[in-house]
Amino acid sequence: MPQDAPLERLLDFLRRSPTPWHATANMAERLEAEGFRRLDETQAWQLTPGERVYVTRNESSIIALQLPSEPLTALRMIGAHTDSPGLRLKPHAPQTAAGWLQLGVEVYGGALLAPWYDRDLGLAGRVHVRHPDGRLEGVLLNVDRAVAIIPSLAIHLDREANSGRAINAQTQMAPVFLQGGESADLDRLLRTWLAAEHDLGDVEIVDFELGFHDMQPPARVGVEGELIASARLDNLLSCFIGLEALLDSDGTQGAVLVANDHEEVGSASACGAQGPFLGDVLRRVSAQLGDGSEEEFIRLIQASRMISCDNAHALHPNFLDKHDAAHGPALNEGPVIKVNANQRYATNSATAALFRTLCQEAEVPVQTFVTRADMGCGSTIGPITATELGVPTLDVGVPQWAMHSIRETAGARDVAHLTRVLTAFLNRRELP
Repeated sequence: MPQDAPLERLLDFLRRSPTPWHATANMAERLEAEGFRRLDETQAWQLTPGERVYVTRNESSIIALQLPSEPLTALRMIGAHTDSPGLRLKPHAPQTAAGWLQLGVEVYGGALLAPWYDRDLGLAGRVHVRHPDGRLEGVLLNVDRAVAIIPSLAIHLDREANSGRAINAQTQMAPVFLQGGESADLDRLLRTWLAAEHDLGDVEIVDFELGFHDMQPPARVGVEGELIASARLDNLLSCFIGLEALLDSDGTQGAVLVANDHEEVGSASACGAQGPFLGDVLRRVSAQLGDGSEEEFIRLIQASRMISCDNAHALHPNFLDKHDAAHGPALNEGPVIKVNANQRYATNSATAALFRTLCQEAEVPVQTFVTRADMGCGSTIGPITATELGVPTLDVGVPQWAMHSIRETAGARDVAHLTRVLTAFLNRRELP
């Protein structure tokens, strides 16, 4: 089964990004390799027309900018998010039962819980340590091997297991970690892993944000490799496609890629879409490349456009009745415009018309998703960004199955489809 270069890069990015912090670090690494300069929010900025720069916040959200060489009059913005539903360790995680050390977890976001059973689980996230001189440092940790598992209860002991019984996250989801272990073993193991990954031997662990991740690697699936199966496709797939489009663009127009953390839990944080991160950055850019007035900033925002990219629900062959019959997106049939009359998505007819025009110009098929009228609808960073910033916005995404599962599925050809459209968007000289 042949693998083309973008899909190889995607699988590698997914494998190396078990947490929002790792995804942000990997995106930053690639940006720097392509000549982007890192900015520090605590320092004064000196920006030059035509320059390529990026900035992070909380080490889990990132904004990359291609500054135009001509006067700054409009920006072409792509939005995504770095976080995915999963299981996060509680601060005092160790607990013991039946001779096993287990780790208490909190469910992050709207995770499908059942698929987490019987998976080989690694551990990853951010750890803050104190050095002997008192200096605090945050470092990334990725225990890239199976160190835990959540075993199912045998069918013989629960004959009703297949009847759709609810799962109790407090009492039935604690991963099994170490036989005969004690509470202090977690601290000891974290020190050992930090020493191995960062050569940090003489440090005190002060705090951490850690979560479990599936050790099964991303893969091409299907007789002809027409599917991609992986953890965290929602929404690292959009992060990757947005980054590919930014790097593929010709650099003539003002372009922005923003990937926020905390979308899965409402976006209400300093680095989330409801926070001031994007507005702060764009105001500083406007002040550097314009006259810095509020009127000029508002004119810039109203002349700009935002395409919020977050995966869409593909028509499921086993659950056809879960879709409106006229709005069931298919895998590998192009990106999906997401519409909701109650503004759970930010799309309106004007922004949808822009995207349909882009798809036509790029010779890419386009689809539409509207949820059934008798079902609720999820949301994205699109309406939040539009509300906070005022920029005309639409919501699109690659269609996928099993959203919020530990392993999700999307169409391999749709990666190129959406990348091509977003690249055309970033290169487009005129915006309606």
